[in-house]
Amino acid sequence: MSGTSLDGVDVVLVDFESFPGSLIKTNFLPYNDELKAKLLFLHHSGNDELNKAALMGNQLAHLYAKAVTELFQDNPQKLKDVAAIGCHGQTIRHCPENGKRYTIQLGNAALLAELTRTTVIADFRSRDIAAGGQGAPLVPAFHKAMFMDSHHQRIIVNIGGIANITHLDPQEVVSGFDCGPGNLLMDAWCAHHLGRPFDKNGQWAASGRVIPALLDRFLATDFFSTPPPKSTGRDLFNFRWLENNLQGHESPEDVQCTLLQLTVKSIVSAINQYHPEADEVFLCGGGAHNTLLVGYLEKLLSDRKVMLTDELGVPVDWVEAYAFAWLADQTLHGLTGNIPSVTGAKGERILGAIYPG
Repeated sequence: MSGTSLDGVDVVLVDFESFPGSLIKTNFLPYNDELKAKLLFLHHSGNDELNKAALMGNQLAHLYAKAVTELFQDNPQKLKDVAAIGCHGQTIRHCPENGKRYTIQLGNAALLAELTRTTVIADFRSRDIAAGGQGAPLVPAFHKAMFMDSHHQRIIVNIGGIANITHLDPQEVVSGFDCGPGNLLMDAWCAHHLGRPFDKNGQWAASGRVIPALLDRFLATDFFSTPPPKSTGRDLFNFRWLENNLQGHESPEDVQCTLLQLTVKSIVSAINQYHPEADEVFLCGGGAHNTLLVGYLEKLLSDRKVMLTDELGVPVDWVEAYAFAWLADQTLHGLTGNIPSVTGAKGERILGAIYPG
């Protein structure tokens, strides 16, 4: 999995011999600054973008192959025992709205299969979009398989580049949706002003003060008042969007503090508006390491238990990669991977395209 945060590649090895699977090994391969810059360029129309996108797909395939082979560096022969690689690819465009209805993930799955001599399953979003859905979020189906509890209504909050929630109620159909920016705007603002990839523990944000008028402008964006199903990404929430909401006199640390509150408020609002009855909230994704952000969530959701998915057996950093291993396993067995109540698709669909090893 390589997500909206553009930090690198998460790889997990999962054994699905027994339900719901067991996490055996993990690896992380970071993106360098040059690769991040090239990917950010491709999020918008530009000169020679088709050629650059194709070359980037090849480059990512080599990077994914390296991340996989590193997982087996102690015993390279073990790679031949892998049934398949589930590869989400790097999203550079996600436009599921009517009039567009497409999504683009780079990665060149055919080349990855060739490099690893292993079956690759990729392009998970397209079938759901073809069936009228948003194509995202897809992880709620995995959340249901892994985290459903017969005695509690649970919310799983993934705080990656984008934040999304999944509602798990044993008496109801699963629901979930993207609720707004997670880390991507905070990371971009931090990199722009401090030259650091992220604001560790929210320390820089803690040095600022919320700008109420700016937070109101952020929250006035139509996305926040649009009912689910809905999904989003850098097509909407990007540095240009951020700058367009600024008046130019704001202090950088106050903007960072306000961006953190935007993430907090949008998550809390989504939970309170659509699932006020949920009694447990589990956090995952990179944002779960931001102690300031987590502290605000705990305060504003004080009537519920707020915990990390580590408590459920899956460390916060590996939930999404685990989910795409699970989705790939579903595809291999001819089983569906989407949830229509989440994405808005016409029905359940088998997701992904298979590239034999």
